[in-house]
Amino acid sequence: TIAEKAVRQAAANKEINAVILRPHLIWGPGDPHIVPRVIQRSKKLVRVGNRNNLVDTIYIDNAADAHILAAKKLEENPSLSGKVYFISQDDPIPMWDMINGILHAADLPPITRSLPVRAVWTIGAILEFVYTVFRISGEPRMTRFVANELGTAHWFDISAAKKDLGYRPNVSTKEGFRRLKEWLTKHPITVE
Repeated sequence: TIAEKAVRQAAANKEINAVILRPHLIWGPGDPHIVPRVIQRSKKLVRVGNRNNLVDTIYIDNAADAHILAAKKLEENPSLSGKVYFISQDDPIPMWDMINGILHAADLPPITRSLPVRAVWTIGAILEFVYTVFRISGEPRMTRFVANELGTAHWFDISAAKKDLGYRPNVSTKEGFRRLKEWLTKHPITVE
């Protein structure tokens, strides 16, 4: 991102001490992006691709812990400045187990219908075209990018964060789902 490039450049020029953390798909209580979108669109969701595409997300408390830990370690060891660290649960799981875990926390049924990635990608391309040609505001319900993300395995090596920062996720994915369920009972999200 532009902000990350600016921070990396400033750190390289010794203008600031900073490390860059790259959390992957933050979710949990209070999440304004992933959790609400999955729940709101649950009746319209279709599993993209097969069940084998793994994803490694990060529970919100683990992301917060990683940022605090990084600040402490940077203060102890300024030579870490300018380094980039991926952070996650360190527990890749099938994408649709993740999505169904969120739905379970909201007491909603799992997604069982599926379509091939190529078909969903094509739908995304058509919707993008229609939105562009007719100048429809907002974002299409499906895009080529989203189709690829839902149908492709993606996780990152966090060994550098473990080694340099001592990062370990304190909240497991299973415990995160339990906490999310508890939060959703007090803060329900409406299904579209």
